[in-house]
Amino acid sequence: MQTFELKETLTSPYVMLNAEEGEIRIEGRSIPENVIDFYHPILSWVDRYAQEPKDETKVYFKLEYFNTSSSKRLFDIMKKVEAIASQNDKKVSIYWYYEEDDEDIYFAGNDYKALINKVDFNLVEL
Repeated sequence: MQTFELKETLTSPYVMLNAEEGEIRIEGRSIPENVIDFYHPILSWVDRYAQEPKDETKVYFKLEYFNTSSSKRLFDIMKKVEAIASQNDKKVSIYWYYEEDDEDIYFAGNDYKALINKVDFNLVEL
């Protein structure tokens, strides 16, 4: 399975999807003009990865800002990796990074953590 990488822009995050390492990274700002089009290949990649996941998958979210439409897609990614953990008895860890003074990102991570149960969800202060 091929590694998928997107460079960061002013409105879209850096994305690195690496099946060989079992890593998913999304970093930066997520306010793309068309969220569905932007996240479609990412969600499709995660679906393909879920068919033959590594024993351990690590997901890193290091976002400085994201809009409401992006929050739904981020949650979709989390639900897909949660399914990997529950269906395949694999270990999945999510790392949600936030700045010390960024309450919005911190509380968003807390909200996701409350909704995603079958993974090791870590809130990480930068």
